[in-house]
Amino acid sequence: MGQALYRKYRSRSLNEIIGQEHITKTLSRALKDGRISHAYLFTGPRGVGKTSVARIIAHEVNKLPYTDESIHLDIIEIDAASNRRIDEIRDLRERVNITPTSAKYKVYIIDEVHMLTREAFNALLKTLEEPPAHCIFILATTEAHKLPETIISRTQRFTFKPLQYADAIEYLKTIAKKEHIKIDEEALGLLAEHGDGSFRDSIGLLDQLSNLGKPITAEIVRSTMGIPPQSSINKLLLCISEGDSQECMQVLAQLREQGISAAAVANSLSAQLRARITSSLADRWALGLLKQLLEVSMSARPQDYLEVCILEASASIPKVAHEDLPPDKPDRNISHDKETIDKEAIKESPPKAKPNSSSQHSFELNDWPKIVDTVKTEAASIYTALRLAEPRTEDNLLILAFQFPLHQKKMSIAKSKDLLGRIIEEITGATPRIECIVDKSITSTVIKKVSATTEGLPIAGSMSTISNIFGGAEVLES
Repeated sequence: MGQALYRKYRSRSLNEIIGQEHITKTLSRALKDGRISHAYLFTGPRGVGKTSVARIIAHEVNKLPYTDESIHLDIIEIDAASNRRIDEIRDLRERVNITPTSAKYKVYIIDEVHMLTREAFNALLKTLEEPPAHCIFILATTEAHKLPETIISRTQRFTFKPLQYADAIEYLKTIAKKEHIKIDEEALGLLAEHGDGSFRDSIGLLDQLSNLGKPITAEIVRSTMGIPPQSSINKLLLCISEGDSQECMQVLAQLREQGISAAAVANSLSAQLRARITSSLADRWALGLLKQLLEVSMSARPQDYLEVCILEASASIPKVAHEDLPPDKPDRNISHDKETIDKEAIKESPPKAKPNSSSQHSFELNDWPKIVDTVKTEAASIYTALRLAEPRTEDNLLILAFQFPLHQKKMSIAKSKDLLGRIIEEITGATPRIECIVDKSITSTVIKKVSATTEGLPIAGSMSTISNIFGGAEVLES
């Protein structure tokens, strides 16, 4: 059986460690001067060399050769995830007093130390407070914030950094050359990006792809990793910026049919948005969408959550015909100019007199926006459903059509109808009967309603918006 590449190319000396010079230089000087601490704490993300450095130090202090097959009775590795109870640590406390078999120091490497129980930490603390002269402890963790301060204060802490993108590409290129693996530059970049600062993850995927027995291209990497095509991401961003919600949904549907996960789409979108924001090329909606995308992978329903994020962002873009724009006005000023025009129109138009209930008894659809706005000020929970309704009139009957049953049920209860009826009467003087129905054919209308009512509002991911669009949950007022 062949050896995995990440094990084959694991560093065997401090000089071979890449990207952690701030740590290796300090430790090298300490080893040279003989200033060895009784306890070290290595923290940082996975796959950046914490365990490798711990093993190197364990062999260096004992002047032992280090190879991949090196096994020594005085170098003990403990996985805290599997040995987290107090019994294991008590056993360790008893064994530390036994002198080394042949080496100068007995070195304990405790990986994922944050997994220890509180009782186990207390037991370990007593050992760290008064360690035998022949013992060295090296603790490693990816979650240093879970360690008690009492433990941290008794160690020398070294914080490992994620591997830099350029360093990862060069290291992968070196391995590929030695292993006679043909891979193009773009594919190397994708592997380095996939690793997210981790040597182990990047090399592991290179090892996997090398088994294909053919040159590795960016297309192969994307297909294997489930990365969405860049053209699809660009198209999705364009549709959002144009406020084309329906086209956005079509692109997402195509990606889903290709077997690309919502989390992968969110990651690719996030990368593009970060680049635009840092380059000052992003639209106003970009930061809000980026914040929402961070939650996609943690959602119980990632695909639905992603669709909500995209719909909210696209719905916040006012649809203005490009041919109506002055030639010297770029697209990014559309929203600002529209707001300015609206404000001027409000200033110039005289206030409407309140209708006289004795002389006006018919309900007109022109009054509907004002009615919805009034409902918003009195009952926000009803407004979230009502704003997605399509109003229709037949004689003295007001029919409210909803795409989702959740909204129809919400407005069908007597309390909601009474409130709406009172507001209609106050504004128009009319007292129509109200009927709520479900009509699945009004998808496009719903999207337009969202666009009209979310302009100028924050794009933060709220449960109310998720419920409004998908009907998956109901937001209750406190």
